[in-house]
Amino acid sequence: MFPRINWVGLAAGLAVIVVVIFSVFIPWWHISADIATNAVTIGGLINANISPLNTNFNMLGNNIGMPLLTALNIVGLLSMAASGIVMLIYSALPTKPYSKQLLGFAYRKPLYIVVLFVIPVLAFSLLLQSLAGFSIPLSGSTTVTPPGSLTGGNPVSITISTGFFWPFWLATIAAGLCIAARITHRKFAAVKETLPQPPPAEPASPAPSPQPAPVETPAPAQTPPAPAETPPTTTESPQAA
Repeated sequence: MFPRINWVGLAAGLAVIVVVIFSVFIPWWHISADIATNAVTIGGLINANISPLNTNFNMLGNNIGMPLLTALNIVGLLSMAASGIVMLIYSALPTKPYSKQLLGFAYRKPLYIVVLFVIPVLAFSLLLQSLAGFSIPLSGSTTVTPPGSLTGGNPVSITISTGFFWPFWLATIAAGLCIAARITHRKFAAVKETLPQPPPAEPASPAPSPQPAPVETPAPAQTPPAPAETPPTTTESPQAA
C-alpha cells in the first residue's frame, strides 16, 4: 500500500525552500536612483535590494549597515526555513495524529512574511508621495523633478527604477500553496491513523483491609454441681415384746 502524501503541501514546502535558498542572493524588490543636474550626473545615488530574508542599502558606492534590519532578516530567514522543512515533514505524514499541529505551525508563516513585506513597500511609496510631492512606481522607471524649494532653485531630475524579482512571486505562490494544503488536509483528517495504544492496565485490586483481632470472650464460670440429696434416715421404734 502506497503511503498517503499531501502533494499540495509537498509542492508548498519545496517552493518555500527554493525561496529561502535564492532569496539570499536575489532580492524581492529593488530600487535605484540616479540624479542629474545641468552640471553633473550622479549614477547609483541609491541602490537598495530589499527582501524579508536579505536586505542591503548602498549610497554612492558605500554600503549602509542596519543592525535592526539584519536581525529582522535573520528572523525571517529562520521562520521561512522552518516553515518549509515542517511542511515537507507534514506532507509525508498527513494522516498521523500530530499532522495537524505540524501543518498549523508551517502554513501561516509564508503568508505572514509576504504580507509584512508588501505593507512597508506600499507605505514607503505613499510616504514619499506625501512628503516629497512625487510618487514612484512599484515596478518600472520614472523621472521626477523635485520642487525648486527642495533643490535651491537648481534644476534637478531624478531617475528612479524599481521592480519585483521572481523570488517575490515564487514566495507569493508558495504562500498560496500553503493555504491550499491547509484546505486539502480535511480529506486526510477523515482517514487519520491512530497510534497503537497499549492495552488498558488491569485495575489493581485493593489491598485487603486488616482484619480485627478476634476478641476472646471469657467462658462462663462453671457452677459447682449441687450436692446429691441424702435420703432421710428413719429410726425404727422398738416393738413390744
